[in-house]
Order: sequence, then C-alpha cells, then structure tokens
Amino acid sequence: MAKNYAAGLAATIAAATASTFRVETAFCDANVGGGSGAGGLPFKFSPFSPSTNPNNSTPTAAANAGFANNSPANHPANATPPAEPAKNKPRNDNPRTTAAGFDPEPLERGLETLEIINRSKDPSKTFKVVLKQEETKQTELAAKTAEFKVRQAEAETERQRVVFEEQRKLSQKQAENKAQIAKYEDELARKRQQAENELQRARNQELVKLQEESSMRQEAARRASEEQIQAQRRQTEREKAEIERETIRVRSMAEAEGRAHEAKLAEEVNRRMLVERANAEREKWVAAINTTFEHIGGGLRAILTDQNKLVVAVGGVTALAAGVYTTREGARVIWSYVDRILGQPSLIRESSRGKYPWSGLLSRSMTSLSRRGVDKNSGNQNGNGFGDVILNPSLQKRIHQLASATANTKSHQAPFRNMLFYGPPGTGKTMAARELARKSGLDYALMTGGDVAPLGAQAVTKIHQLFDWSKKSKRGLLLFIDEADAFLCERNKTYMSEAQRSALNALLFRTGDQSKDIVLALATNRPGDLDSAVADRIDEVLEFPLPGEGERFKMLKLYLDKYIARAGERKRGLFSHLFHKQQQTIEIKGLGDDILREAAMKTEGFSGREIAKLMASVQAAVYGSEDCVLDPNLFREVVDYKVAEHQQRRKLASDDVDVDVDGQHASA
Repeated sequence: MAKNYAAGLAATIAAATASTFRVETAFCDANVGGGSGAGGLPFKFSPFSPSTNPNNSTPTAAANAGFANNSPANHPANATPPAEPAKNKPRNDNPRTTAAGFDPEPLERGLETLEIINRSKDPSKTFKVVLKQEETKQTELAAKTAEFKVRQAEAETERQRVVFEEQRKLSQKQAENKAQIAKYEDELARKRQQAENELQRARNQELVKLQEESSMRQEAARRASEEQIQAQRRQTEREKAEIERETIRVRSMAEAEGRAHEAKLAEEVNRRMLVERANAEREKWVAAINTTFEHIGGGLRAILTDQNKLVVAVGGVTALAAGVYTTREGARVIWSYVDRILGQPSLIRESSRGKYPWSGLLSRSMTSLSRRGVDKNSGNQNGNGFGDVILNPSLQKRIHQLASATANTKSHQAPFRNMLFYGPPGTGKTMAARELARKSGLDYALMTGGDVAPLGAQAVTKIHQLFDWSKKSKRGLLLFIDEADAFLCERNKTYMSEAQRSALNALLFRTGDQSKDIVLALATNRPGDLDSAVADRIDEVLEFPLPGEGERFKMLKLYLDKYIARAGERKRGLFSHLFHKQQQTIEIKGLGDDILREAAMKTEGFSGREIAKLMASVQAAVYGSEDCVLDPNLFREVVDYKVAEHQQRRKLASDDVDVDVDGQHASA
C-alpha cells in the first residue's frame, strides 16, 4: 500500500513539475549562466526547443513516461538501457537536461521523496510535509518566474534603448558624413575655382609678358634707329670739325711760318749785338785780370827777393792760424763748462724752464700771459678749469686736490709727495702732470725712461746732473719720468744691464729722503714691473682709465673746435700776411651734439690720443674734399673707418699676446 501511495505521489510531483518545465529550464539556464534571482548577470535562455518526438507530445506525457520508465518495476537494477546510435544523438549544451530538452531533476526529487516516505514510520504525515515543501518550492518558483519576467521586460527595454541609441548615433553619423561630403564638395569647388583663377592669372601674365616683350622690341628698334641717326649726325659733325681743324691748321702754319721768319731776322740782329757786347766785356775782364796778376806777381817777387819780408809774412800767417785755433778750442771748453754748470741736462726733453737762466725771459713771460687768457677761455668753455685736459670727474677732482696740496706744501716749506700715474697709453698722463705743475706753481721737466739705457756708463753721471739741475729751481720742480718702467724695472731681471742697475741705484739714492725741491712723478703702462724700492718711494697713486662716454663727447667737441672750427688760425705777425698763404676756412653744416654723442657711443675703448687722431683724420678728409665742407655723412664715414681700424688693431694685439703666451708655455 505504501508503495502505491508513493507511486501516486511521484506521479503527482511529475505532473506538477511538467507544467513548469519551460520556465524552470529557463531559470536553470540563467543560473548556469552565472545569474541569480536577486539580480546578477542577464538571463541566458535555453538554446534548445521542446522535443519533436511524436511519442512525447506534451510535457505531462513525457514526465509520466519518464516516471514509468524509471520505475523499479519496469527497470530492474541489473538491466541496461539500449544504446542509441551516436550519429543521431543531439548536442546537449546543458548538462542537467537530456538531449531532447527534458530536465530529469523533478523526477530525481520525486524519487528522493519516495525513498523518504518509504523510510518514514508515518507515511501520510511525511507525505503532507513533503507536499507542503513542494508547494513552498512552487511558490518560490512562481516568484522567481515573475522576477524573471520583470528582468526580461527590463532587458527588452534596455535592448530597445540601445537600439534607439544606436539608431540615433547612426543618424548623427550619417548627418556628419553628409556634412563632410558637402564640405568636401565645397572644398573641391573652391579648389577648382582657385585652379581656374590661377590658370587665368597665368594666361594674363603670359599675355602681359608677351605685350612687354613686344613693347621692348619696339623700343629697341626705336633706339637702334635713333642711335643710327645720332651716329650719322656725329659722323657728319666729326667730318665738319675735321675740315675746320684742317683749315685752322693750315692758317696757323702760315701764320707761324711768317712769325718764325720775322723772329729769325730779329734773332740774327740780336745775336750780332750780343756777340759784340760779349767781346767788349771779355776784353775788359782780360785786361783787369792781367793787371791784377801783374800786381800779385810784383808783390811775390818783392817778398821772395827780400828775406826779411818773407820771414814776416810766414810768421804772420802762422800766428793768425794759431790764434784762430786757440780761440775756437778755448771758447768750446768754456762753453762746455758753462753748459754743464748752468745749462739744461741732456735727459730733459721738455721743460718750462729755459735752457739757460737768461734764455727766453721775454718769450716765457709773453707765453705765460697768453696761456692765462687761453686757460680762462678753455676752462670756461670746457667747464673743468683744467685747460685742454679732460679726465674722469673723480680723477680730475683728485688732481685738483693734489695741486692745491702741492701749492700749500711749497708755501709751508714742507716735503713734497711723489706720485705714480698709470693707465693705458694716450689717457692724458703727461698733460695732467704738466697741468698739475702749472696749477701748483711749480716748474716742470719731462724725460723718458728709454733715454737712460743708451747712455751706458754715463747714465749715473747724467742722473746726478739731472737732480742737481732740478734743485736749482727757485719755484720747485715737478720731474715727470714717462715710460718709467724702461729703466726702473725690477732689479733681479736677467736682461737688465749693469749700467741700468747703476742708474736705478743712483735715482734711488737721490730719492731716498723726502725732498723740498723736487716732486717725482712717474708714468707707466705696467706698474707691476716697477722695482719694489721705487714703489716704496711713491706717496700717491693715480689710475688714468680710458675715457667714458661723457668724456669722449667733451673731447670730440674740444678737438672739433681745435682742428675744424679754428683750423688755419695763425699768430698774427707784422709780416705774416706777406710770407704765409691764407688757408681755406672749413665750413661745418648740420653737425650737432646728437651726431657727436652718436660718435662718442661708437668710439668706446678709444683713448684721448685716439680721439685727437680721429678728429685730425676728419680734418684731413675735409681738406681732401672739393668744397671743404664738413657734413654729417663725411663725419660718420671717417668715424666708422677709424672704429673699424681700432677694432682690427685690438684684434692683432690680442693675437700677438696669444702667440707670446703659447711661446712661453712651449718654452716652459
């Protein structure tokens, strides 16, 4: 009885599950695909359809047939099912279903339930419990089926949204493609129009070119015809001129022959007159010479015949020769002594004192008066009160202070201070020393260090004579030694001779103490080469740098006035207009301060001497022109040329320095 009840229960379960076969299969496929009822991946529907076997037309029948086939009555344990051919077996993508699409899980659960009922003591109660569980599962299955339908509707909605989005994108893409096609067609039309325009322009240019060539050919033909006409006209004029010249030549030859004949006749007359006059003069001079020789011969005969007269004549001639020689040598000895005692030493190249105390008194007084007026004018003009010397403002102030200090030192009979001027060549060291001596009321004397070496052994004597002569100045003397490093260099140098060393020692001996008579001012381009003892005797050191832009502008104005505006001016004398030719005055047109400032900017690195040479070159260029006019173009041309020359000179100097350094390194 229990077996019959269990068989009925299994049939009921099979019938209940057969009605939901498709839905459960879809749900199981979704689970197999990785989805979940609570929301996971989209459901995957079963790829196979219900069986088309006519014997299993409905799910219920299939379930009943399966249950009947799987019953222990029909299939004993030791029975084996018949095998189907492999070629007719369909593909099974779901391992929980058969090849025909049937799911055996409900039957398995029915068999498990049947076993449970068979093992239980109260089959009816167990059956109810199982039935209740099955209903619960059916309810859960229905809920899952509803949820699956909702998800299926959402998937359909999402699919429709994706399809709409794809259609929208497709429409947008088609619109963009149409716009691009329209743009491309427009670009092609524009390029086609541009190509047509270029072709038309080329045709127009070719046409213009052909017209120009035609006009040029016509112009060339016209010029050729005009040149031919002009050539014929010139040929006619040349022939006419040749005829006129030939006529003039014939007429001139006739006139010249007449004048030559007349001159020949006159020359013959003059020649006869000159011959007669020369014969008369010759006869007169011959008579005078004969008379003179007759008197000389008579005197000689008288002296030679009289012995006393001969002795007196010979003694007189001898005494006259001896007197002349003795007088000449005595005067030479006396003059050398006077020159050594009172004269100026040979080392002095320039001095405000005369060569002798009495020489040039009037000229020096006149010069001092004229220089005072010139200094006032130049000082007012330049604004520095320092004559033609234009220096850096700080250096100029320092020199003014030294001039005042030197003047006060002289008035108070205090020792003078020695000075060292160093800097590049042409920066105004000598001019500053001269003006310093003049401002302080001292005499000045200028010598160069290069004059000492050629003296040899006499250098020491000349140095002592120089200092002895300097001490005789009543006003005090500023002794300026230019190029001092030529003989005041370091004494341990191997190329220094013994005479130079002795001369240096003599100068150090005379300058060992502070002097109240002499201010020693040394000038050099290389202060590092001076002997340490010489440097120890220096009290004031002044550096003379290259002029700045402001100083160069002032120098250009100064030398423009000196070499250009006042060029050709001479000191007026009593007969100067008789012996000197009046020079042409230079005319200045449009040369203002802006052009001078431009030149001052271009001449960076120029010394004062180079600026003076620049303005001298401008003067020469003006004198070389036809109208003797200085305009801005000529001035700029000379300035650019001199600037290029200055740069080339600096480049050559740097190359020489590099070569010397390389040679020293190679020798080392």
